[in-house]
Amino acid sequence: MDQVLAFSEIIKQVIEHYAQFQPSHGKIRLETIFDDRQGRYALMQTGWDRDRRIRGNLIYVVLEQEMIRIEYDGMEQGIFYDLVKKGISPERIVLAYLPDCPTGARLDFDRNSSSKQSVIA
Repeated sequence: MDQVLAFSEIIKQVIEHYAQFQPSHGKIRLETIFDDRQGRYALMQTGWDRDRRIRGNLIYVVLEQEMIRIEYDGMEQGIFYDLVKKGISPERIVLAYLPDCPTGARLDFDRNSSSKQSVIA
Protein backbone atom coordinates (compact mmCIF):
# COMPACT_ATOMS: atom_id res chain seq x y z
CA MET A 1 0.00 0.00 0.00
CA ASP A 2 1.52 3.36 -0.94
CA GLN A 3 1.97 6.06 1.69
CA VAL A 4 -0.83 8.36 0.49
CA LEU A 5 -3.32 5.49 0.61
CA ALA A 6 -2.09 4.44 4.06
CA PHE A 7 -2.38 8.03 5.34
CA SER A 8 -5.87 8.29 3.87
CA GLU A 9 -7.01 5.15 5.69
CA ILE A 10 -5.56 6.37 9.00
CA ILE A 11 -7.20 9.79 8.66
CA LYS A 12 -10.55 8.13 7.97
CA GLN A 13 -10.17 5.81 10.98
CA VAL A 14 -9.48 8.77 13.28
CA ILE A 15 -12.40 10.80 11.95
CA GLU A 16 -14.74 7.80 12.12
CA HIS A 17 -13.75 7.33 15.76
CA TYR A 18 -14.83 10.89 16.60
CA ALA A 19 -18.00 10.51 14.52
CA GLN A 20 -19.20 7.85 16.99
CA PHE A 21 -19.44 10.41 19.80
CA GLN A 22 -22.83 11.87 20.65
CA PRO A 23 -22.87 15.59 21.48
CA SER A 24 -23.85 16.12 25.11
CA HIS A 25 -26.66 18.55 24.34
CA GLY A 26 -28.94 19.51 21.50
CA LYS A 27 -30.08 17.46 18.55
CA ILE A 28 -26.81 17.45 16.66
CA ARG A 29 -25.79 14.96 13.99
CA LEU A 30 -22.13 14.19 13.22
CA GLU A 31 -21.32 13.32 9.60
CA THR A 32 -18.11 12.20 7.94
CA ILE A 33 -17.16 13.52 4.53
CA PHE A 34 -14.37 11.66 2.73
CA ASP A 35 -13.10 12.66 -0.72
CA ASP A 36 -10.20 10.36 -1.57
CA ARG A 37 -9.84 11.75 -5.09
CA GLN A 38 -9.11 15.27 -3.83
CA GLY A 39 -7.61 14.25 -0.47
CA ARG A 40 -10.20 16.06 1.66
CA TYR A 41 -11.55 14.63 4.93
CA ALA A 42 -13.97 16.24 7.35
CA LEU A 43 -16.21 15.70 10.33
CA MET A 44 -19.23 17.98 10.19
CA GLN A 45 -21.85 18.81 12.78
CA THR A 46 -25.39 19.85 11.91
CA GLY A 47 -28.53 20.26 13.96
CA TRP A 48 -30.09 22.36 16.68
CA ASP A 49 -29.19 23.26 20.25
CA ARG A 50 -32.38 24.73 21.71
CA ASP A 51 -33.21 27.56 19.28
CA ARG A 52 -29.69 27.89 17.86
CA ARG A 53 -28.64 26.29 14.55
CA ILE A 54 -25.42 24.29 14.77
CA ARG A 55 -23.40 23.62 11.63
CA GLY A 56 -19.78 23.49 10.61
CA ASN A 57 -16.53 21.58 10.72
CA LEU A 58 -15.24 19.78 13.76
CA ILE A 59 -12.28 18.40 11.80
CA TYR A 60 -10.97 19.32 8.35
CA VAL A 61 -7.86 17.62 6.94
CA VAL A 62 -6.18 17.88 3.53
CA LEU A 63 -3.84 15.16 2.23
CA GLU A 64 -1.47 16.27 -0.55
CA GLN A 65 1.82 14.80 -1.72
CA GLU A 66 2.36 12.62 1.36
CA MET A 67 1.74 15.58 3.68
CA ILE A 68 -1.22 15.96 6.03
CA ARG A 69 -2.46 19.49 6.57
CA ILE A 70 -4.82 19.86 9.53
CA GLU A 71 -6.86 22.90 8.49
CA TYR A 72 -9.26 22.79 11.43
CA ASP A 73 -9.28 20.72 14.60
CA GLY A 74 -12.16 21.24 16.99
CA MET A 75 -11.32 18.25 19.18
CA GLU A 76 -10.28 18.89 22.77
CA GLN A 77 -6.95 17.05 22.65
CA GLY A 78 -6.39 17.40 18.94
CA ILE A 79 -6.24 14.77 16.22
CA PHE A 80 -2.48 15.26 15.78
CA TYR A 81 -1.89 12.75 18.57
CA ASP A 82 -4.31 10.21 17.12
CA LEU A 83 -2.52 10.36 13.77
CA VAL A 84 0.91 9.96 15.37
CA LYS A 85 -0.29 7.06 17.57
CA LYS A 86 -1.42 5.30 14.40
CA GLY A 87 2.04 5.57 12.87
CA ILE A 88 2.18 8.86 10.97
CA SER A 89 5.43 10.74 11.50
CA PRO A 90 4.98 14.21 13.06
CA GLU A 91 7.15 15.58 10.23
CA ARG A 92 4.35 14.64 7.80
CA ILE A 93 1.76 16.75 9.65
CA VAL A 94 1.28 20.50 9.25
CA LEU A 95 -0.90 22.38 11.74
CA ALA A 96 -2.31 24.84 9.21
CA TYR A 97 -4.67 26.40 11.77
CA LEU A 98 -1.68 27.95 13.56
CA PRO A 99 -0.25 31.18 12.09
CA ASP A 100 3.07 30.74 10.30
CA CYS A 101 3.18 27.03 11.03
CA PRO A 102 6.11 25.53 9.11
CA THR A 103 6.20 22.02 7.71
CA GLY A 104 7.21 19.58 10.40
CA ALA A 105 5.69 21.54 13.26
CA ARG A 106 4.26 19.40 16.01
CA LEU A 107 2.37 19.94 19.21
CA ASP A 108 3.70 19.70 22.72
CA PHE A 109 0.80 19.10 25.02
CA ASP A 110 0.86 19.10 28.78
CA ARG A 111 -1.74 16.43 29.44
CA ASN A 112 -2.46 18.00 32.84
CA SER A 113 -3.55 21.28 31.31
CA SER A 114 -5.57 22.39 28.33
CA SER A 115 -2.75 24.37 26.73
CA LYS A 116 -1.44 23.43 23.32
CA GLN A 117 1.62 24.97 21.78
CA SER A 118 3.45 24.45 18.54
CA VAL A 119 7.15 23.68 18.39
CA ILE A 120 9.43 22.87 15.51
CA ALA A 121 10.18 19.16 15.23
